[in-house]
Amino acid sequence: MKHELARKLRRDQTEVERKLWYALRGRRFCSFKFRRQQPIGPYVVDFICFEAKLVIELDGGQHGLSENAQAEWNRTTFLVRQGFRVLRFWNHEMRLNFDGVIDTIYRAIGG
Repeated sequence: MKHELARKLRRDQTEVERKLWYALRGRRFCSFKFRRQQPIGPYVVDFICFEAKLVIELDGGQHGLSENAQAEWNRTTFLVRQGFRVLRFWNHEMRLNFDGVIDTIYRAIGG
């Protein structure tokens, strides 16, 4: 079930997911291998680098709704307990400050 969802999400990328994936894919980013829409436990994360133990989530407006706050907290807590560092960026951050997002990811992987 999660694998089917992951395939669908890979097929139906948003504009900001496509832009970030272009920067991360094929070991373009500091020679680290990133995956997109990867199932981890009960969740599917937007981007993950197993080598750096880093998860990157791109959040649209639905993530800011108060009724989703507990689910987002549970998701992040689960990932952190699995040993991952979680970076979250709003979609508008990706559009307005892409270089800043890339710099934050670079610093998170120890660049």
